[in-house]
Amino acid sequence: MTDIVDFLERVTSAGTIEVVWGELTRVMGDYGFDRLLYGFTRFRTANSFGDPEDLLILTNHDRAYTDRFIGDRLYADAPMVRWAAENVGACSWRRIRENSEHLTPRERMVAEFNQRMGVTAGIAISFPATSPRAKGGLALTARADIDQDAADAIWERHGRLLLQMANVAHLKITTLPYRGLRRPLTERQREALEWVGDGKTTQDIATIMGLTPATVEKHLRLAREALDVETTAQAVLKASFQNQIFVVPQ
Repeated sequence: MTDIVDFLERVTSAGTIEVVWGELTRVMGDYGFDRLLYGFTRFRTANSFGDPEDLLILTNHDRAYTDRFIGDRLYADAPMVRWAAENVGACSWRRIRENSEHLTPRERMVAEFNQRMGVTAGIAISFPATSPRAKGGLALTARADIDQDAADAIWERHGRLLLQMANVAHLKITTLPYRGLRRPLTERQREALEWVGDGKTTQDIATIMGLTPATVEKHLRLAREALDVETTAQAVLKASFQNQIFVVPQ
């Protein structure tokens, strides 16, 4: 089994989301959960998880599954996603079978899709929210040879440890730059947004960066377009949420 101290050292010192994700999938695989799906948003609303383009989704499921579950947004009607949105902690997927009569038609359709795709046994984790707009969750799918009874037995024995390792990985991921932008910000765009965040005017920024005000405005406009927002204030907020600005270069 995984050396817990090694795991914690590698995760807490990681400089990229990819490194954290690699460690998390490896350790969960050691305990029989070989397919993971992680989702996180800081743009949640009362009725949705926000723009799908703003979601951070990590998975090692195959394309046949993710093209539909993620690409066609089936996750929005997944029973355990609904549970995760309303709760904190860990929950056996047994809950789906035990409460099947209470599923909506859309939830039943997603549950049947998962059954066909072999995503049948596992554990759902819902992380504590850091703000009303933020929410993160992790679905642990058990190996094909592990049924729900066996998955529950693994969780009964190791669940406290696995939950805390998942929490550490989640907290680390939320501190790292998320590069899921339609177009990545350039260094100049990041710098200009940081100066705006510091309260500098366009003229101030032009002087600091050794540019003309028109060039600064161009960098800010392109940053707004990359972040898909209308105002520079929104760009600063969104870039900050995604850890794109005010971060130490790796």
